[in-house]
Amino acid sequence: MSARIDQTATGFDFGLAKRNASLEASGVKAPNATKTGTTIVGLIFKDGLVLGADTRATAGSIVADKNCEKIHYIAPNMYCCGAGTAADTEYTTNMISSQMALHNMSTGRESRVVTAMTLLKQYLFRYQGHISAALVLGGYDVTGPHLYTIYPHGSTDKLPYVTMGSGSLAAMSVFESRWRPDMERQEAIDMVKDAIEAGIFNDLGSGSNVDVCVIEKGKVDYLRNYAKPNERVQKEQSYKFARGTTAVIKTSIRDLVTVTEDTAMDITA
Repeated sequence: MSARIDQTATGFDFGLAKRNASLEASGVKAPNATKTGTTIVGLIFKDGLVLGADTRATAGSIVADKNCEKIHYIAPNMYCCGAGTAADTEYTTNMISSQMALHNMSTGRESRVVTAMTLLKQYLFRYQGHISAALVLGGYDVTGPHLYTIYPHGSTDKLPYVTMGSGSLAAMSVFESRWRPDMERQEAIDMVKDAIEAGIFNDLGSGSNVDVCVIEKGKVDYLRNYAKPNERVQKEQSYKFARGTTAVIKTSIRDLVTVTEDTAMDITA
């Protein structure tokens, strides 16, 4: 049984909310939100902006990918970091990147960062937070560098330095104590690296390496695996155990019987 939805009505329809509450009260288990982990950051410096992200992808308590890319291409002059469900962040950024390319071809002008931000926030708001994509969008256009955070429900912020993801508090502690206006390029990169590493070492959902993307006027440097704070080192001892170390409790030896063709036919008949 499904509720009838008025297709002519404008806005959102929450007519099924009471049905869902009734089902939950009768014992039907409601789906739980998926817990995700990531550390993504961005800051503005004197000549542009720097984006950063860790490279760990998790599936529950399992590390699914140790070196995934979380900084996504939007346009030649802007990139977007994604936290949340990997499929949601990748699909959402790819779709907006396609729209920005079409917009660029139709106008013949460089893409504006605020245009991408508006498309992203409208798309996420449409689904009321059910698309698990928390984004840090950064770019450099005709009006200079811009840095936005876009939350899964569609709300946005525009700030000189931002963090998102489960490791965002650890990363923000680095920014709050060290950020200042008109920083030099290398100083900004080092601060982003330290902020991501703070998330890596203080948040179980973040880990592995540090990716950095530097966006300046007419120039983008994507520094993949800029830092590797968790490189595997040589084992200090051998884990090969001598034969007989583990006691054998019981031994059973059976003779294998050859199955003839006639027997096989009887079995399959």
